[in-house]
Amino acid sequence: MRRSIYFRNFITTAMTVLLSFTILGGLFSMWSYNFMARDKKREMAVAAENTLRYIVTQSTYTDYDITTLDMRLTLSILSRISGFDMILVSNSGTVVSCSDAELNCPHIGKPVPYEALYSILAGEDYASTTELGGVYQEMRYVIGRPIRAEISGASYNLGYLFVSVDSRVLVSMWRQFAGIFMMITFSVMCLSFLLSLVTTKRQTEPLGEMARAARRFARGDFSKRVTDPGRDDETGELIQAFNAMADSLQRSEKLRTEFIANISHELKTPMTIIAGFSDGILDGTIPPENEAKYLQVISSETKRLARLVASMLDLSRLQAEDVVAIRRGTFDIAEVLRITLLGFEGKLETKRLDVEAELPEESMLVRGDKDAITRVVYNLIDNAVKFAESGSTIKLGLWKRGDHAYVSVEDTGETIPEEEMPLIFDRFHKADRARSQNPEGVGLGLHLVKTILDNHNEDIYVTSRDGVTKFVFTLTIVS
Repeated sequence: MRRSIYFRNFITTAMTVLLSFTILGGLFSMWSYNFMARDKKREMAVAAENTLRYIVTQSTYTDYDITTLDMRLTLSILSRISGFDMILVSNSGTVVSCSDAELNCPHIGKPVPYEALYSILAGEDYASTTELGGVYQEMRYVIGRPIRAEISGASYNLGYLFVSVDSRVLVSMWRQFAGIFMMITFSVMCLSFLLSLVTTKRQTEPLGEMARAARRFARGDFSKRVTDPGRDDETGELIQAFNAMADSLQRSEKLRTEFIANISHELKTPMTIIAGFSDGILDGTIPPENEAKYLQVISSETKRLARLVASMLDLSRLQAEDVVAIRRGTFDIAEVLRITLLGFEGKLETKRLDVEAELPEESMLVRGDKDAITRVVYNLIDNAVKFAESGSTIKLGLWKRGDHAYVSVEDTGETIPEEEMPLIFDRFHKADRARSQNPEGVGLGLHLVKTILDNHNEDIYVTSRDGVTKFVFTLTIVS
């Protein structure tokens, strides 16, 4: 049987609360009983001291005889005042007087255990829960004191005073006190269980919602989101992270769908052209004198397919590279810019383009993969050459700011529409000007640039105003 986190958490909390209150109740029970016993002992001790003073005073009128009726009446009055039973015991260990109002007191004449008398004579505070050797018919809490009087300057022991209370009275008082505690404990436990029930349910509800959303994700539906009540705790962070993951999955699925659609479109066009012209040559539809022309078209489209496949392989390789290893390399970015620019000499002359390169004479070492960054520089310059107006100037810049190097590539041509600016780094995206002036492009150049710089944890910015388009990217300088 599957047990949910909700059930397990509730049981764990409930058992913890129950165990805690059980231990607390046991400790409190022992403490409260001992506290009440000590308090009752203090009261009995005070009553015993007061009674001893009365007995000693009274005995002076009866020639220090503690067995008289007057002594018994005094003992009875003091018993009613204090609330404790009292007996007087002679030096021989026999009960000789009692606070009982009955004339035929059942205690009188009964012997008291010698151990109790010896403990009192030894100067110890006698206190015990006992029947006092059969003097009492039930267990009582008893304390004993010696009765000492000064006679002719000498101290004499007239007997013993025992003050007692029924132990059942003490237990009854403790039970009342413990009963109140148990009622409070039970109420607190019920409240704790209720709060645990509500809190645990509130904590596990997002988990259940996440599980349901994850099952929908497994079916390809990425539209579900977990409700975020705005909690500032770990559960709130988990909800935000889950929703962010869902957004990322939805974007990835959208990109995957768009990628498949785009790649299908990009492959379909040249393959349709190649198949159509090939069939036309084979079945004689195309006259022999035009075959060379259409074979040139087939060759051009084949090369375009090759470039598309090569770009896709480069993209796949870049996405699988070890990002940490990439960032360990160092190279001179100024040298890379100079060498890459030399490779465009032919294209620059063909379009009659001038170049303004503001590059420092000294080396500028940066971190990264030299080949990958060379690909970035090549793609940006190639892009500028393709889209620059004939006879215009391409500007190349390199400068240092803080711990970063900044590389800029600028061309003058058509302005990129503002609504297309957020899309220029997407896969297979080609602006209208690219489609018109560069039909052989595959739309992966800037996406490769962005992927390479993301792997290096660097940034790239683009602006396009009044026909001037400028790309700027960063590299970390070796300190």
